[in-house]
Amino acid sequence: MAVFRSCPRELSLVVVFGLVGLGGCSDPATKPSPMAFEPADESPSAQTTVDEVDSPQFPDHAEAVASPQQSPREPATQESRPADQSTTQSTTQSTDKSTDKSTDKPADKPADKHTTQHPANRLAKETSPYLLMHAHNPVDWHPWDADALEKARREDKVIFLSIGYSSCHWCHVMERESFMDEEIAAFLNKHFVCIKVDREERPDVDGIYMAAVQLTTGRGGWPMSVFMTPDARPFFGATYFPARDGDRPQMPGFLTVIQRIQTFWESQREDFNKQADQITEAVKSHLDGRRPRSVNPLDGRLLSRVQAKLAEDFDRNYGGFSSRAEDPNAPKFPVPSNLMFLLYRMEQESITQGERDDARQMLVHSLERMAMGGIRDHLAGGFHRYSVDRFWRIPHFEKMLYDNGQLATVYAEAHRLTGRDDFRRVLVEMLEFVLREMTSPEGAFYSALDADSEGEEGKFYRWTKEEIVAVLTEAEFELFAAVYGLDQAPNFEGEFYAPQLSMSLSELGTRRNLTAEQLDGQLQAIRSKLLAVRDKRVRPLTDTKVLTGWNGLMIRGLADAGRVLQEERYVAAAQRATEFVLAKLRTSEGRLLRTYGQGKAQLNAYLDDYAFLIDGLIGVYLASREDRWLQIADSLMQGQLAHFWDEANGGFFFTSDDHESLLARGKNPADSARPSGNSVSAQNLVFLGTRLGNSDYLVKARATIQAVSGVLDGSPDVAPRMVLALAATLPGDGGGEAESDLPPEPPVP
Repeated sequence: MAVFRSCPRELSLVVVFGLVGLGGCSDPATKPSPMAFEPADESPSAQTTVDEVDSPQFPDHAEAVASPQQSPREPATQESRPADQSTTQSTTQSTDKSTDKSTDKPADKPADKHTTQHPANRLAKETSPYLLMHAHNPVDWHPWDADALEKARREDKVIFLSIGYSSCHWCHVMERESFMDEEIAAFLNKHFVCIKVDREERPDVDGIYMAAVQLTTGRGGWPMSVFMTPDARPFFGATYFPARDGDRPQMPGFLTVIQRIQTFWESQREDFNKQADQITEAVKSHLDGRRPRSVNPLDGRLLSRVQAKLAEDFDRNYGGFSSRAEDPNAPKFPVPSNLMFLLYRMEQESITQGERDDARQMLVHSLERMAMGGIRDHLAGGFHRYSVDRFWRIPHFEKMLYDNGQLATVYAEAHRLTGRDDFRRVLVEMLEFVLREMTSPEGAFYSALDADSEGEEGKFYRWTKEEIVAVLTEAEFELFAAVYGLDQAPNFEGEFYAPQLSMSLSELGTRRNLTAEQLDGQLQAIRSKLLAVRDKRVRPLTDTKVLTGWNGLMIRGLADAGRVLQEERYVAAAQRATEFVLAKLRTSEGRLLRTYGQGKAQLNAYLDDYAFLIDGLIGVYLASREDRWLQIADSLMQGQLAHFWDEANGGFFFTSDDHESLLARGKNPADSARPSGNSVSAQNLVFLGTRLGNSDYLVKARATIQAVSGVLDGSPDVAPRMVLALAATLPGDGGGEAESDLPPEPPVP
């Protein structure tokens, strides 16, 4: 979620200046202690938006993970837990070893006070693992529902909205420090109506209030902390707060913040209402999707502009985009949509060989460096969500289904185009990890693995040299150390190693007179030994909720890999997951639902759920050539058009026409860590329209593209997948300078 950079910062002055005047309160995302929150999903730097920042992300507590007696491959899952299980100490988010770090435990914190076992609150009836984590907090949490909102109106109380997710490190820290604190909980329960939201279940609520936080602070992230009037209009928002003043440098204590907000609410309510009116109107005007259109026709030249912008942002030393040498510890995301655009350009015949070579160089170098770095799990396979540095060296350790689904497509297509066996190995290891550790017994895919275990970030994944020496023979250690950097100084928190390649396997093999395949063969047995030891550790939490859209991304990745590698097992896994989603997350009327957990499907599906699942169905069709998948995709597309289409402006709303009424009905055009639902929908419409001979789909595809033409013209790299949809409607392979009247057959991967 993002807001215009031009939105007036004055909107936040009433609250911010008031709090500053009473004790120096400022948004922790503005002046954080080192990595006191997590960066949010990457957004193109050139777009007219403020990047989201995952505020403090917080690992689950030890009690929220598997016990040592659990089967190594059995997911550690979260049930509602007693309050006294939330007391483990954690470490801060990883940074480069040269970076000073503070501990997650506040300085001068009194002895642990969270020893009372509390009865379950309303969250105990929820299915989200994240909400269940808070079911025994002393805070009287409500889920986001009509009862909570009515209670706030009836009692005329400020709403405190806290939004996070299960693999969010700093969310866990704030729970441990503040939401388990008896004094803070008592004040919240007396003066506020407290609502807890899982952003992955309710991206609509998260998106609206993230926009408000970004509008008033310039940044945003999780845990998101928003204060609202009784009718849910936001007047102040931030991210992580420590429990008390002095716990962390330059950060006000949460207790002080809520006390002052309550004081102001009682004495200056009119100012807060004015503030809320201004912020609400600004959020509505941005999210409602009325964007100016380009006066210039969109044609093949736009693709060259996207590539030029990517080249400008490309890190030619370490691959990837939007990182700078002067800020080496800024977070770095894979951004698969950029990589998919480069894959297309590598095959585009209507451009020069130089342009194709440049696209190839950016793609290949990025995939090489990501595969070498600590962002990749070299023992189990798969990728972590992002790197905390420019070098892909140290990850934030959570693993997200949506990243691995999209990167499966990218590495599969890169292997097809380059023939490189190292890309195939990365792909196979990634898919085996997903099938082994993120797949339910019924074949659906889980959402995420946490970054933390036993209250510490990365503890499951990190190693000391002594731990590895104890497992391997002398010869094995010598080889592993030389390949994975253990012959250098520790690279994580000054004393641990996050294994990563010092150079490519081909280069390392050459030094030992071995091929890359021969060297990898020697390393496989060593990695298996270490993985067996690692699997005996307390595992990070597995968020076992099944999200329709995220499953669609993984279904597409598996189907693409199966097609490219001619591996029927991967295609079968994609089909099995598809059957689960269609059986469990589709109503008898054919409508999709958002989430499934504990045997229950619920919540209206969002645009992304339809778009990503249809894309997955198209992938399964291309891999199997079974027409039934295309027919199901067509049926879902008809439902999507019926309930999400914007008749006035073109394109799709994020929520359906019969969704709960919120502050705004947004339309986000930007491709980020996940692609925009509008971008993927435009591609789906072109593919289905061409394959099925449905001219209305092609008209709708053009209207979807034109709805964001002003954004694309001003910031061409904001939505590379939308630009790919445009390319599929142009003459030839997208190199034409004018739009075609009759769209050609879209490129088939």
